[in-house]
Amino acid sequence: MSKRVEQKAQARERVAALRAQQQRAERRKRLLIAVGAVVAVVVVVGGLVIIKVAGGGSDKTATGPSGSADAQIVAALSSIPAETFAKVGSDGVQAAPSAITAPPLTAGGKPKVLYIGAEFCPYCAAERWPVSVALSRFGTFSNLGTTHSAADDVFPNTPTLSFHGATYTSQYLSFTGLETTTNEKVNGQYKPLDTPSAEDQKTFDTYNAPPYVKSGGSIPFVDLGGKFVTSGATYSPEVLAGKTQAEIAEALKDPSNAIAKAVDASANVYTAAFCAMTNNQPANVCSTEAVKAAAGKLGKS
Repeated sequence: MSKRVEQKAQARERVAALRAQQQRAERRKRLLIAVGAVVAVVVVVGGLVIIKVAGGGSDKTATGPSGSADAQIVAALSSIPAETFAKVGSDGVQAAPSAITAPPLTAGGKPKVLYIGAEFCPYCAAERWPVSVALSRFGTFSNLGTTHSAADDVFPNTPTLSFHGATYTSQYLSFTGLETTTNEKVNGQYKPLDTPSAEDQKTFDTYNAPPYVKSGGSIPFVDLGGKFVTSGATYSPEVLAGKTQAEIAEALKDPSNAIAKAVDASANVYTAAFCAMTNNQPANVCSTEAVKAAAGKLGKS
């Protein structure tokens, strides 16, 4: 009898142990579910933060990754009304390409425009706009990019275009646009991008120095056919702060807008320099009063 009692007691102990084991397993399951839910929330929130930082969603900042320019942006560069160029003029331009005495800079039998800059550079970011607008009066861009200046430099995240990978077609001019680095750092250095040819590097080293420019080695550097050079920006990048590339492109049509007054006015001066390189062709561009007036700015700093 005592043996039977002992067996029943052992059975009860086994049942109790099994129930305890099941309860522990249930608690672990509930804990895992709870932890999983927390992790899921963190992942979702983290993903939203990443999208926000990358410029996605409804945020209109220009801090997203580099990419291809929208067709509407490219079209806007070449469709600024003539009356807008006329109204903004060039009186407000504070800096302009300086005349130099040098051998002609050409490519493919045409005067060559050489631009050397970098995607991190806020002054390059500002200057790409008037250079692109002026060039769009003489030809057509393909594969033009969009980017922004570095987040940790002055005028951070200035929205802009990028000449990296872009091509330019014109019966009047040739164009080489080089972005030597990206706007992203690796081990404290901006990642390399475009490498100038030996000839372009020689042009940069020779003419991006006094007496041709005020200070040597600055970017952006633009050589216009060996007739003119400029180094630095012709207006403050601050004008573009807080805008997207699309908003800037749209503003270029409005002569009362501060962006148009800065970018289009500088583009008038670049256009005047290009006209000096092309023997005033095309006539419908080079014969305008705004361009002829802007020619008076050339050679002066």
